[in-house]
Amino acid sequence: MSTALLQTTYFGPIQWYQKLYRYDQTLIEQYDSYQKQTYRNRCVIATANGLQALTVPVEHDTLNIKNEILKVKDLRISDHNNWRRIHWNALQSAYNESPFFDYYADDIRLFFEKKYEFLVDFNEAIRQTVCNLLDIHPQVSYTTDFSRQPSDIDDYREVINAKHPQPDEDFQPRRYWQVFEGKHGFQANLSILDLLFNMGNEAVFYL
Repeated sequence: MSTALLQTTYFGPIQWYQKLYRYDQTLIEQYDSYQKQTYRNRCVIATANGLQALTVPVEHDTLNIKNEILKVKDLRISDHNNWRRIHWNALQSAYNESPFFDYYADDIRLFFEKKYEFLVDFNEAIRQTVCNLLDIHPQVSYTTDFSRQPSDIDDYREVINAKHPQPDEDFQPRRYWQVFEGKHGFQANLSILDLLFNMGNEAVFYL
């Protein structure tokens, strides 16, 4: 039975959901240490002005008062800067003209109206909803400790990386229609929301 090991993600990239779809089972890491500018609390969307990163603020400084390594499972979401309204407005602006935005808007907007305490719980609720919208039903569980070199598991924790992605022979981005492709060209491996809003129920065929 094939198993993939992934980081938790906030509306993760298409590549991340491809692993959920193609593997028999998936482990999501929650005992790794927090790092800034990763897909754990960031997604990338296509806008009229180009790519835009949306980042969920977390309270990592106040929690790590003993200079201990802060585990991702302990990350609390901050209410700083009214980010929920900002993210939802950005999604509306970017995808209001996409073919399926109105179809999925009610499901996605809920995540910007309800408050979650922990990032991992927030991301898991998102994953469950997105998988339902994609009509995929992966077998997912969470790690119970941190493994540096897991055996018999395909480790994508650093492969699917926002800043420094590593080679992935199994992932070959395929073009699909995007709202601003005529202006900026096709943008590969964006947030799964880009694929959903543009392709609707055909999105699963791109995984």
